Amino acid sequence: MLYKIIVLLLEVVSGLLTTTCLLRLYMQQQRIPLSARSGNPLGRFVFALTDWIVLPLRRVVPALGPWDMASLVAAFLIQLAHFGILWSLNGFGVTPLSVVVLALLGLVRLSLSGLTALVLVYAVLSWVQTQSFFSELIGRLVTPVLAPIRKLVPLVGGVDLSPLVLLVLLQILTIVLGDLQYGMLAAVAG
Repeated sequence: MLYKIIVLLLEVVSGLLTTTCLLRLYMQQQRIPLSARSGNPLGRFVFALTDWIVLPLRRVVPALGPWDMASLVAAFLIQLAHFGILWSLNGFGVTPLSVVVLALLGLVRLSLSGLTALVLVYAVLSWVQTQSFFSELIGRLVTPVLAPIRKLVPLVGGVDLSPLVLLVLLQILTIVLGDLQYGMLAAVAG
């Protein structure tokens, strides 16, 4: 029981920190201002949760064009720590390479989950038509991902089905990734 509690707490903390690092990476890539002066209510939250790891990494990890690689490395390191702790709790029964692969899969899984959440919020907000900074922010984050789908999927009765198509694709990717991760964990455990 104590092990399950530790795993839950570890997943919550590492999931929140990793997702926030990924959000910082994506928002900066989309050139969405994060400073308090910009009026972005999410910016302060993102900085508060990620500055402790991203800022030191920026000294050694350069940006790659519009991509803040320090945020990506930070997200990976948090996942690596997550699976490293689980590895140690399980008695170091697998190779360190397995821990690295699990961390990479965890990073992709959280990316898919985060994008799924953004698309769901976007879809709900599109039906209620709220004019707020938050709805504009979500729209700016989701629109680049929906654009290629919108080129392929026509409006049906004036309704944009691209968020639904994207959600289905994300769920399929999540299932495939979950099976990969489960297979990896099963190989590690047994």
